[in-house]
Amino acid sequence: MFKAIVLDKAEDQQTVAFKELDDAQLPEGDVTVRVAYSTMNYKDALALTGSAPIAKSYPMVPGIDFAGVVESSDNPDFKPGDHVVLNGWGVGEKHWGGLAEKVRVPGDWLIPLQAPFTERQAMGLGTAGYTAMLCVLALEKQGVKPEDGPILVTGAAGGVGSVAVAVLAKLGYDVAAMTGRPEETDFLKMLGASSIVDRAEYSEKGRPLAKEQWAGAIDVAGGQVLANVCAAMKYRGVVAACGLAAGMGFPATVAPFILRGVTLVGVDSVMAPKAERLEAWQRLAQDLDINKLENLITDVPFEQVIDQAALMMKGQIRGRIVVPVAGE
Repeated sequence: MFKAIVLDKAEDQQTVAFKELDDAQLPEGDVTVRVAYSTMNYKDALALTGSAPIAKSYPMVPGIDFAGVVESSDNPDFKPGDHVVLNGWGVGEKHWGGLAEKVRVPGDWLIPLQAPFTERQAMGLGTAGYTAMLCVLALEKQGVKPEDGPILVTGAAGGVGSVAVAVLAKLGYDVAAMTGRPEETDFLKMLGASSIVDRAEYSEKGRPLAKEQWAGAIDVAGGQVLANVCAAMKYRGVVAACGLAAGMGFPATVAPFILRGVTLVGVDSVMAPKAERLEAWQRLAQDLDINKLENLITDVPFEQVIDQAALMMKGQIRGRIVVPVAGE
């Protein structure tokens, strides 16, 4: 038997509760993992609160990330005792996820835990940190260099944003951190932001073309914020878009793209190929200050995850939530 958070549905009403499950109830897969740490991302909070239809079937164990130790394996790439990480692939949505003491998944979804990270540190990064690194790589692959000008990071106090700020600063970029929470200024400066941008400046409808300010941007917001970010890009600037915290719409014009040659790059972390995942994790190991990572992490006991989800939906969570499930 093992403990898990389980989403269920009765008469169109979602329920969420801790339950004891049997190994025989685990879904199909060729690797069974004893979870050491999981985490709570924005998508997990949406699922836990029922704010969006994240779960595609019921019952569902949420949790899009986990790190742990292989307990049994029929996959040639993994053996019992291996330390592994999973991000995305629809776990917590279509396949039982990581907010449980045990998971069973296809081995092709797993990657080895990358040195020097511990399992707790890997979940301190989780999908948010891995997505942030995919965004940084996207800017690099489009040729954006530190000398080209400042980089804007939206939602900078959140999971993706905070890691992006820290990585970009270490790589030598001039980072502007956008937030709607001025009380987080010291935190963002500690991560390496050189300036703070008030989210309110980008939240209302703006001009098709604004003053050129940013050589690059990493956007987790979408909606009107993303439209205004694109309008304020420098000539041949690049925006890596990976989120929709401010909305799924994109009320923009083509002006930034056809008059300034702006590039909008979509970044998906859920189905990214294994090679790109490994590159992102290897670069995180190289380009993130481990000491700063500790400042991003808040440990939340497994039993308190459901309550914390409501706080995340209210924008009251800073950085990254780590959930010790079994410990290291």
